[in-house]
Amino acid sequence: MEDEYFLAQDLVDFFQDLGVQVLGPAASVSEALKLLESAEVQGAILDVNLRGERVYPVADALRQRHVPFVFASGYGGELEPRAYADVPRCIKPVDFGVLVQTLVEQMDGQRAPRLSA
Repeated sequence: MEDEYFLAQDLVDFFQDLGVQVLGPAASVSEALKLLESAEVQGAILDVNLRGERVYPVADALRQRHVPFVFASGYGGELEPRAYADVPRCIKPVDFGVLVQTLVEQMDGQRAPRLSA
């Protein structure tokens, strides 16, 4: 078993202990996209690299659905495409409390009324 699997399972356990219903984890981009089709998602944490594949198709699908998300990555944002410059990033090793707070802030921002100028 990979360390990433254990980290993902620890994160699932952490969220479930908070009373959150968790969908996943997904081990690949195609698996994550299938999960998105199978249920309503209110927020997501995306590891930028899933078994050597960048997770951007999932990020794009979440954006199309207006679902807030956070990247978890072992890399800084300087390597990411500009299209994702506004997405919060938590650098591994991730502090689960910080990750939860970052996702909650994203979710709250989605719910806030948007004012036009």
